[in-house]
Amino acid sequence: MRRIIEKNLLRIQEEIAPYQPNIIAVTKYFDENAIIDAYYAGLRNFGESRVIEAIEKIKRLPEEVKKNSKFHLIGHLQSNKVKKAVGNFYLIHSVDSFKLAEMISQEAEKIGIVQNVLLQLNNADEKQKFGFSKEELLEEFGRITELKGIKILGLMNMAPINASERELKKLFSDVVQVRDLLEKKYNCELKEISMGMSQDYKLAALKGSTMLRLGRKLFEE
Repeated sequence: MRRIIEKNLLRIQEEIAPYQPNIIAVTKYFDENAIIDAYYAGLRNFGESRVIEAIEKIKRLPEEVKKNSKFHLIGHLQSNKVKKAVGNFYLIHSVDSFKLAEMISQEAEKIGIVQNVLLQLNNADEKQKFGFSKEELLEEFGRITELKGIKILGLMNMAPINASERELKKLFSDVVQVRDLLEKKYNCELKEISMGMSQDYKLAALKGSTMLRLGRKLFEE
């Protein structure tokens, strides 16, 4: 698998070269051996969706891989998994409500850490997806910044799977505009924008993504 990953990674890096976002290898459908292969192919950021399975998988990794990698929680975080998630992931991408942000903050304070998070923006207003609407995010952001146990690094977005190129460009641009608005209004720095997956990563990179979440594009021939 390492050879496949190296070949795919090289091609992807060439495609996004002018923009240089970080690539997060989405390993939720693969075991620890795929993470090891991806690590030796040059990747250092790994995305998982299920908290318990991810923690068990990470435990089985060689010390070198664990020590030099960053693990990202990219899936929806249920409130009953907050305690397990906090402190076990470098970054939680999917903070989709004030209540969840508050729970993460409280848990982080209990164990004496500050947990890095992204706030999930559902700017396509998809009913089946989690996340803040633009209006909710602009309204709640001030309260969220007051939580002591979290550090907001930026925003996360999941675009609709069947969106046209035109729609995607608008949605991705919109995320950047919301980020810029929040930075200006609250005098803060939100460096990270996690958007773009295997089907739309080139457009996401073009429009300002700093983190691409790639699974099959990296691991499949």
